[in-house]
Amino acid sequence: IAEDIEAQRPVATATVISHPDRRRMGRRLVLRGGECIGSLGSARLDAAVTDDGRGMLESGSSGVLTYGPDGQRRGEGLEVFVASHAPRPRMLVFGAIDFAAAVAAQGALLGYYVTVCDARATFATRARFPGADEVVVDWPHRYLAAQADAGVLDERTVVCVLTHDPKFDVPLLAVALRLPQLAYVGAMGSRRTHADRLDRLRECGLTDTELDRLASPIGLDLGARTPAETAVSIAAEIVARRWGGGGRPLTDVGGRIHHDQDKPSDLSNRLTRH
Repeated sequence: IAEDIEAQRPVATATVISHPDRRRMGRRLVLRGGECIGSLGSARLDAAVTDDGRGMLESGSSGVLTYGPDGQRRGEGLEVFVASHAPRPRMLVFGAIDFAAAVAAQGALLGYYVTVCDARATFATRARFPGADEVVVDWPHRYLAAQADAGVLDERTVVCVLTHDPKFDVPLLAVALRLPQLAYVGAMGSRRTHADRLDRLRECGLTDTELDRLASPIGLDLGARTPAETAVSIAAEIVARRWGGGGRPLTDVGGRIHHDQDKPSDLSNRLTRH
């Protein structure tokens, strides 16, 4: 765990801090990547805590989860403290336009460390993007390449390209789509813009496999019109891709709401805030 923390690899510990059976006190799970090490005393409890703990680790949050004695969702009597050790996942928003402010706000809501980057100093200002953690004035493709070279991007990093200008977005996407570690690369534009962009990217030597990673037009089909509504559709697509959701209304989907035990559950009723 210490080595993971020092290397800034996401890792979480889940420890039983309250249980009717005192012999279960102090039992611990370690969650890192796809691994689950240890046991809290039962397969059902391990599954529930792994499910919830990975969701917390993804957002870098820590807290106390409450369950029934054997991990029942609507129970109490058992408390598990989840300590997440992870840098916040990064959202890189390129293009200092009105939509970018709304996307930055949504990213912050989802727990991302949000960076807005644009080559135009007139537009890329802190005053215009109060919801961002940082605002960078640089050519987008140069900034992204430098961040990759510095090793500060990982498999949780998402990239939203809102520049809507070939001289910015084509060289940027040529860099982004060749970075295998990025979780999501989306670009704003009409279907005509998207078709033209694909032609330009193929001229840059990108393969069909690399182009298949591009989410464009960006976002889910919510009928969004305003910047805020569009930002919600983009955030929804990022969440869906993160956890394997289909983006359909839950009333149209049968079976388990959460796709498998690797997906986070709704913690709102079980997270005790201190």
